[in-house]
Amino acid sequence: MYFPNKEDVVVDKKDIISNELFWSSILLAIVLLVFSIAIFIILRQKRLSEVKTDFINNMTHELKTPISTIALSSDVLRQMTDYSDSERISRYANIIHTENARLESQVERVLQLAKLENGKIELKKENLDLHEIIDKCLGTFRLIVAQKNGTLDYVQGAENTMFYGDKVHITNVIYNLLDNATKYCKEVPQIQISTSNEAKGVVLTVKDLGKGMSPIELKQIFEKFYRVPTGSVHDVKGFGLGLFYVSEIVKAHNGKIAVKSELGKGSEFTVFIPFN
Repeated sequence: MYFPNKEDVVVDKKDIISNELFWSSILLAIVLLVFSIAIFIILRQKRLSEVKTDFINNMTHELKTPISTIALSSDVLRQMTDYSDSERISRYANIIHTENARLESQVERVLQLAKLENGKIELKKENLDLHEIIDKCLGTFRLIVAQKNGTLDYVQGAENTMFYGDKVHITNVIYNLLDNATKYCKEVPQIQISTSNEAKGVVLTVKDLGKGMSPIELKQIFEKFYRVPTGSVHDVKGFGLGLFYVSEIVKAHNGKIAVKSELGKGSEFTVFIPFN
């Protein structure tokens, strides 16, 4: 049968081509998405593998020194035939005690971080005075800085320094920040520590004029096991856990931590801890 005025068709070639292009584009987009995810996972696994290797190397290096010192001191004591020299015996015994405490501290740091990450760590909060805690930390670091002919300035700008927190962990936060400022100096440490108040809390600032960090390094310093690359020179000791620990403890106190740094000009860490 012939219909001279009928122009509609059941299927048009143009529609077929349009549908094929549409589904081909969808399929291509899915393939590209899966490929991108696969590449991201591979690069992430590679990064985790590198971090793990660095951590093992750092830990091996850090544990090897005290173990060697303990072994050497104990061998000297074992080989002694004259036990009348009490001063010498006491000296080597003190070395063993000190290095053993250092080993215990390093192992405990790793264990505490594992608990912190799993949410098993318990904060024993009490009313604390920030200035009082800083004073105790400075007692140790003034000697360290003085031995390196450096300077350590302290400005008590905060009027209200009482807050509710865990004394041990807050002390460790301040200790870690001061330790980094001391270790990452150029030659002579120049450190400024100050306090101030905001409406809802107290602020601690630790500033140094040390090596500083690049923008890329700044994005990673609070990651677990990350350490600023120093090439083949192992002049700064550590596991890459200090700033990760600091960040997690500050978060556990509902606080905030920020950092400003410029390569070759030093770094400034600012910690905010709320009153309540």
